[in-house]
Amino acid sequence: MGFNKDFYWGGSVSSFQTEGAWDEGGKGLSIYDVRPTNPNFSDWKVAIDAYHRYPEDIALMKEMGFNFYRFSICWSRIIPNGDDEINEEGVAFYNQLIDQLLEAGIEPMITLVHFDMPYHLVKEYNGFASRKVVDLFERYARVCMERFGDRVKHWMSFNEQNLFSQSLRYSNAEEIPEGEDPIKFLYQVNHHVFIAHCKAVKALRELVPDAQFCGMVAYGLTYPDSAEPKANMIAQLTNDYFNNFYVDVFTKGKYPNYMINYLSVHGWMPEFDKEDDVLLSYTVDYMAFSYYTSAVVTTAEYEGRFLGDVIAEAHRKNEFLDGTEWGWQIDPIGIRRIARDIYYRSGKPVFVLENGIAHRESLNENNTVEDDYRIDYHREHIKQLKAAVEVDGVECLGYVTWGPIDIPSSQCEIAKRYGFVFVNRDEKDLKDLSRHKKKSFYWVKKAFESNGEDLD
Repeated sequence: MGFNKDFYWGGSVSSFQTEGAWDEGGKGLSIYDVRPTNPNFSDWKVAIDAYHRYPEDIALMKEMGFNFYRFSICWSRIIPNGDDEINEEGVAFYNQLIDQLLEAGIEPMITLVHFDMPYHLVKEYNGFASRKVVDLFERYARVCMERFGDRVKHWMSFNEQNLFSQSLRYSNAEEIPEGEDPIKFLYQVNHHVFIAHCKAVKALRELVPDAQFCGMVAYGLTYPDSAEPKANMIAQLTNDYFNNFYVDVFTKGKYPNYMINYLSVHGWMPEFDKEDDVLLSYTVDYMAFSYYTSAVVTTAEYEGRFLGDVIAEAHRKNEFLDGTEWGWQIDPIGIRRIARDIYYRSGKPVFVLENGIAHRESLNENNTVEDDYRIDYHREHIKQLKAAVEVDGVECLGYVTWGPIDIPSSQCEIAKRYGFVFVNRDEKDLKDLSRHKKKSFYWVKKAFESNGEDLD
């Protein structure tokens, strides 16, 4: 049976990890322009210089058989301070990018916020802690839809929104007001982001009715380390509170009862404005997820505690799996588990929007990288996704990899490479930023062009 004939194959990136040109083209300061990085790592000023090199990168993606590319818009490139005038030079850049993708036969998908926003909105309003920023986000979303919606038919609001309720590190640098419960504050910010997301869905329905909008989670699949009941309960609660909560809101249009109770019992239930229940009813067309690794928990006390603290205490290594240098264990079966669980739960099509393996790499004497581990990783994940489709009856729209052309990691570590194309730079030395095809480049081309049939 295999994948549908219109199945999507491609790659995902963020603007701050690719574009560079941090002070060019009328762009304003973003939070990543001021956020400190590890002194041993790089910064975001150049990244891989995709702002100037995107035609070359699109040509490489076309050669690999891509028919889909998810990228994020840099909000501060469109509206420099977030609350001022539209920067037409920024609009022109994305128009050119979109047009060249379409000319190459690659369907574009826009992410409106990928852990980034204009720094002015954090400094002036405390980011999404403020309803003012929710409204400013809606304005930004509408500008993007008006300018790009005639050609872009796949949209999403916030990358991996479920990470917002685990740490402000993943949000937009909001500061917790003095004396306020930090967990309650996290869930209030998260609620505002839900409302911003729903306002964007509403806007798309009005402005681009033939386009589709998705919700996205970083699905942290969690297993118990034994048959011990407490470990099993922690694993179940983790999957519900950090994953399924978001699936339910995105697809069913309201907070689920289990989450209302959890938040209310602990005094963390966010405040709702009078129109919020109606806004939440703007549901998505399909559910997307990122997946890299699964996790294991052992027994721990969990009643009356923030589950994030419980997980930190209960986390254990899975003795049955190999892992990467960065501690992410390789679990292809997990992608099947997640696809079937989301599909059965929501009744919506699923879409893998990030998947991949990081490795420390350098060019060999032939100016390539022999990355058989990356080929093995993607082969096994595609096989398991195919099983979800063929055996479990899951409706899946596509398989999209993370960072197909090497980019700095989310912590700005260029040594942590995910790509099928090597970018010639290191943490401090930009070198010539030239692109070089790895061994996996040719395997991916074969796998994608055969619609997942030729995986040898």
